[in-house]
Amino acid sequence: MTKPADNLRINGERLWDSLMEMAKIGPGLRGGNNRQTLTDDDKKGRELFIRWCEDAGCTTVVDTMGNIFARREGTDPSLPPVMVGSHLDTQPTGGKYDGVLGVLSGLEILRSLNDMGIKTKHPIEVVDWTNEEGSRYAPAMLSSGVFAGVYTQDEAYALVDRDGKAFGDELKRIGFVGDEPVGQRPLKAFFELHIEQGPILEAEGYDVGVVTHGQGQRWFDIKLTGFESHAGTTPMPRRKDALVGASKLVVAVNEIALANAPHAVGTVGVLDPYPGSRNVIPGSVSMTVDFRHPDDAVLLSMANALREKIADVCAEHKLTDETKEIFYYAPVAFDEACVSAVRSAAERLGYKHRDIVSGAGHDACYIARVAPTSMVFCPCVDGISHNEDEEISREWASAGTDVLFHAVVETAEIVE
Repeated sequence: MTKPADNLRINGERLWDSLMEMAKIGPGLRGGNNRQTLTDDDKKGRELFIRWCEDAGCTTVVDTMGNIFARREGTDPSLPPVMVGSHLDTQPTGGKYDGVLGVLSGLEILRSLNDMGIKTKHPIEVVDWTNEEGSRYAPAMLSSGVFAGVYTQDEAYALVDRDGKAFGDELKRIGFVGDEPVGQRPLKAFFELHIEQGPILEAEGYDVGVVTHGQGQRWFDIKLTGFESHAGTTPMPRRKDALVGASKLVVAVNEIALANAPHAVGTVGVLDPYPGSRNVIPGSVSMTVDFRHPDDAVLLSMANALREKIADVCAEHKLTDETKEIFYYAPVAFDEACVSAVRSAAERLGYKHRDIVSGAGHDACYIARVAPTSMVFCPCVDGISHNEDEEISREWASAGTDVLFHAVVETAEIVE
């Protein structure tokens, strides 16, 4: 396999300009983006991406989940492509780089190959995966999950947002129901560049993260039910206060995560008491729990500890519960050859790098089920993400894309 020359670099200024141009679509309130999946702004972002890809000489195909594939042909079109990409959708208060960097870095690789007149044996494809964020339609990484066989297309199409609008209907409305059946595209390998969304790389002075594993996740929806009654006339011993019980679960989630340090994390992101009146004891509380850990056995033990605590709290406060695990995927060990390609690229280019575990879920975690896969991490300022204050530097973006460039081109095999 021919390795890229040490001096191969992408055009960092052009990459940055593309990031800033895409950020004009779906602007947020304070410098970030609100380009949620299957909205009119998502459509505009998709159309701009397709136009740029076609200007770079690529052919584009959309599958039945709205995933967009832009292909630069190889010298042997019969070979499976090396795929690179991420997502263009954002959180409601998202940044300009989460996901978008991974898609536009792939485009920049194709542009740079064109500039240099380099041919590869395998085709190279850049992908935009639909609904990675999961903010409008849960769960996250939906379309890469359908591609990998984790969910069915019918399940995805039937999902509804808070306004009752179905995923399938909205995909049709914006004109992105493609003809290609989802999941039938062969791959030689998949690479994804993403901002770290954590503070480690910046704090330790690294240019690049070589992602070896992805954390497993378990998400729960919990409803505690007691009895709403008058706040002034109900004696304390006779109360069935669902919010008191929920508050103890919030503390327990934190304690469970701390007990499984250093890799465990646990979060209660939603706490919704009913009826929400100042002088009524809360009769029910709906809440969410998010547990993550790179060891599946530890992740399961955290889930079991939560269930035990729920039972204890309900017994103590005379409550009942409805607990559903709504999302689970096992920890991911990325392909050793792909990880090695990323690591050797960072070494070849002279970038300071370290191995790292992804705490967030990414499309690569599902694609790893159907193809050899790895990821590259770019530092982000203070580890801030899913926030409009998310920021990276041009140098970090270029370094991560340079490493991605070398790993992708090495895997696609340069034709001399």
